Amino acid sequence: MNEISFDDFMKVDVRVGVITKAEPYPEARKPAIKLWVDFGPEIGERKSSAQITKHYTPDDLPGKKVMAVVNFPPRQIGKFMSEILVLGVPDGDDEVVLLTPDKDVPIGGRLY
Repeated sequence: MNEISFDDFMKVDVRVGVITKAEPYPEARKPAIKLWVDFGPEIGERKSSAQITKHYTPDDLPGKKVMAVVNFPPRQIGKFMSEILVLGVPDGDDEVVLLTPDKDVPIGGRLY
């Protein structure tokens, strides 16, 4: 495991946001869902593509709070521009489970 300094960790801006909209993304190489996530007035709404179809459908996601990296440069995913990295961990079958706060917290809050 490579160690990093605390200063390096602090460069990664991880915030809590709420999914406002989700749509299927059938054009993606692997099954994915397009997400729009609101991080509040400071950051606003950003979009992402996530390979989360094993545990989630587009109808399940609006209103769900998630954790995401908000300061990576935008990345083209097929014809869709991803502006954030929504965070998840693998289940026992290596399928993505989204990271969510376990209490009701305000959107825009930074991980520390």
